[in-house]
Amino acid sequence: MTDSVTLSHGSVARLLERFRELRIVVVGDVMLDEYFLGSVERASPEAPVPVVKMGAESRGLGGAANVASVAAALGSEVELMGVVGDDGAGDRFLAECELAGIDATNVARVADRPTTRKLRILAQHQQVVRLDWEDSRPLPESVGAAMVEKLRASEPADAVVISDYSKGFLSPPILEGLIAVGRDWGVPILVDPKSSDLTRYKGASVLKPNIHELEVVIGRRLRDDLEADLAEVSESVLASAEVETLIVTLGEKGMAVFSREAEPFFVPTSVREVFDVSGAGDTVIAALALSLAAGAGLREAVHVANQAAGIAVGKSGVAVVEPKELASRFAPGGADKILSREDLVHRVAWWRMQDQQVVLTNGCFDLLHVGHVHLLREAAQQGDVLIVAINSDDSVRRLKGGNRPLIAADERAALLAALNSVDAVVVFDEDTPRELLEEVRPDILVKGGDYREDQVVGRRMIADWGGSVVLIPLVPDRSTSGLVERIRSMDS
Repeated sequence: MTDSVTLSHGSVARLLERFRELRIVVVGDVMLDEYFLGSVERASPEAPVPVVKMGAESRGLGGAANVASVAAALGSEVELMGVVGDDGAGDRFLAECELAGIDATNVARVADRPTTRKLRILAQHQQVVRLDWEDSRPLPESVGAAMVEKLRASEPADAVVISDYSKGFLSPPILEGLIAVGRDWGVPILVDPKSSDLTRYKGASVLKPNIHELEVVIGRRLRDDLEADLAEVSESVLASAEVETLIVTLGEKGMAVFSREAEPFFVPTSVREVFDVSGAGDTVIAALALSLAAGAGLREAVHVANQAAGIAVGKSGVAVVEPKELASRFAPGGADKILSREDLVHRVAWWRMQDQQVVLTNGCFDLLHVGHVHLLREAAQQGDVLIVAINSDDSVRRLKGGNRPLIAADERAALLAALNSVDAVVVFDEDTPRELLEEVRPDILVKGGDYREDQVVGRRMIADWGGSVVLIPLVPDRSTSGLVERIRSMDS
């Protein structure tokens, strides 16, 4: 039942690009995470406890706010709804939201309860103690009801995420109202549940408990035959909770997925090195929500979320995942350098997500010689990746005459791809690369020094999007035409 779906770099690139066009709403229990970092050199003479000599301080967003933070870091517009106290911690919380690019306009401030706050004191990277400030008494229904009405009156979002940490905010009527709004919008509704009563979340699209939360729900430990036991449990959960999909995160064992519409499957963990599991579940549900909202199928969305979680647990503290980090998990191998135009556009999207500067040069590159090698080596030095665009055989014939090319396009492409300086090769059929340049939009266009800049096709286009043209001096007396003439003179 282990799923072995392989995502193409093109499909994931399209998803990550689509993330930037999405708006999602995250509702739930929000928290302020604070960290005091110090060192321990001795025990206290007053009690058998370590003395922590304080150093740096840091803070971040927790609970539903961490879900929002992950989604914002992945490029989405995010609206957060929750409750904080009218206190200094609430001020710091809202400041962190602003830094993270989260719209916290609809985070309510209440005077009679503290902001939920978790202060961790660490020494030598180990947690010494955690101090919590929270009040989990139920909030007045009017607070949540007002938020539901604001949501109902707003423009539809692309997904709704409900993050329930059982802190007294998400009462059954509020949950019912939130889910009803999401269903009216016709968008994915994902819930990270903490309640043992999953019927509170009826009507949601996805429930995502972890394995321990699921065990609380069913009132027992899951059996050693985990796949079979989960499959049995999932049937009753899907029926009683009236949800479409149940995704159970299994820690180091990955994720198990059960759906009314598809066969169940397991996804092995993508963790390479575990540093801190804080916030891994928040990362999963944020990446799931964005992927589903972007049009991914369930399998694809789960795989993207699994990779995002693998990145998150490799970082210290509650940390967000950057698009370029997620892109790198699906990055294509270096062997497939010869690309179609469509695949090249997606490959360029990968490179841009990793902040790489794209260089392009074009030409016939018929009968590869030392002058070409010099040009390509110098072109590669102008940026991070080099694309070589070559004229097709028909295009070369139109430009050079019926006796050219000497080498067919597929062979020319293979020779160029064998060079270490070249990262991608593409064939174009037009007489000029103008259309290809518009599709790829390189940062730098390189041509040989036998051109003047005003003779370079596409120079104005390049300037329009902030790029530049670089002319590389040629190796003297080295050209394909000259080489052809020497070969002919030898034959005669």
